[in-house]
Amino acid sequence: MTWHEKERAALVDALRAVPSDAPTLCEGWQARHLAAHVVLREHSPRVGLELAVRPLNAWSDAAVERRAALVTDDAAYAELVDEIAQGAPAWHPGRWAGELTNLTEFYVHAEDVRRGAGPVPPRDLEPGLVEALWGQVQTAARLRLRRVPVGVVLVRPDGVRRRVHAPRGTRRAVVVRGDVGELLLWLTGRTGAADVQFEGAPEDVAELG
Repeated sequence: MTWHEKERAALVDALRAVPSDAPTLCEGWQARHLAAHVVLREHSPRVGLELAVRPLNAWSDAAVERRAALVTDDAAYAELVDEIAQGAPAWHPGRWAGELTNLTEFYVHAEDVRRGAGPVPPRDLEPGLVEALWGQVQTAARLRLRRVPVGVVLVRPDGVRRRVHAPRGTRRAVVVRGDVGELLLWLTGRTGAADVQFEGAPEDVAELG
């Protein structure tokens, strides 16, 4: 089983462990909305495209709302989560590019569900998963930090460090420390829920939001 397949299973477990109206880290979304988002991402070509093109997100958000509204009881919620467990159809890119398209998606959304009601104990990640997520962290950093004026150096607990963004002009670098999964959550916008520490001048740290 690949890492993205294992993280799909982790997401399914997280969704099954909470009721359909459980809060998530995705603002305005309950568990049923997040589940609907994943199902539509894999079964609706239009939603899949529009999720990748930010100006078109309004239509996909409305589609998620419509799909989530169909979850009116526990049985309907269970069926929705079962669709996630069954995986993407044969035509979906996740069938042949799963690590690239799904690993971050499933890991982050599992944490969105797990942490939606508040802090929870961190997962004990396998070493292989940590390394796979580390690659995703570096990709996410290029996207998240491209407009940030300060430099950013990411440091793992084992001492591995990577400069992922260079400072501009006279600005300095900020060191961001945390477990690999926490760094990924921070880089994907889960700032309040990610357990990371910043080292740098206050005015530089403030640039990271």
